[in-house]
Amino acid sequence: MNPAELIARFGEQQMLAFALVLARIAPLFVLAPLFSSKTVPARARTFVALALAVGITPIAVRAAGGAPVPDDVLGLGGLMIKELLVGTAFAFGLGALFAALSAAGSVLDTLVGFSFGGLVDPMTGTQSSILSQLYAMIGVLVFIAIGGDAWVIQGLARTYEAVPLLEAPHIGSMVEGAQVAFSGLFAAAIMVCAPVLLAVVITDAALGVVAKVVPQLNVFAVGFPAKVAVALLLLGASLPFAAGWLSDELQHSVSDALQTLRVG
Repeated sequence: MNPAELIARFGEQQMLAFALVLARIAPLFVLAPLFSSKTVPARARTFVALALAVGITPIAVRAAGGAPVPDDVLGLGGLMIKELLVGTAFAFGLGALFAALSAAGSVLDTLVGFSFGGLVDPMTGTQSSILSQLYAMIGVLVFIAIGGDAWVIQGLARTYEAVPLLEAPHIGSMVEGAQVAFSGLFAAAIMVCAPVLLAVVITDAALGVVAKVVPQLNVFAVGFPAKVAVALLLLGASLPFAAGWLSDELQHSVSDALQTLRVG
């Protein structure tokens, strides 16, 4: 093989590996926190995805042992689908964690009464209520403050140690990991909003007792401001603990996502 053919062959293999790496990175910008935020322009997210693919491609090629990437349509298409599945499995665990924060805010909005005033969440571009949006923004701020973006990128690079570029993942393990992440979503939401939830329930019970003792009192006029005051007071007091919980859970989510990925 002459030098010109060698250079051409090397360039072709690098481009094929780059395309496969980009396919694994793409779900991160659909499901993962911050990376999928609608506040970041689409062009900026595209540029970041391409930059990450350029940086991770050498790692993926080295993890594959330098084996050639198939250039036929069927082989390359199968690898592309496999890369999308692996990237989705990794990003889903992270997205479920932040979905739990939004669910916690939605539960409190329903109990307190803020669900009547729906807003558009700038992080997701969907309709969201006040406390749900607040929890989502706090989650993103904590994510940035603790360097969560670096953890996610490092975890994504380590997925090539678990599932190399040319290997097939264990589908059963991926499905089980997604099931665990989804089933634990509501429990995580209750853990986040438990102090405020308990205080609001006690306030409702107290207002019910007052309505029985003093029936001429307009409980609806008094109850709503009281619940709002109690909820905001407890929310401000519990946010530092929620931030610490999020920091710990983010590390566990990256670790759990990597553990679900293994060669079939």
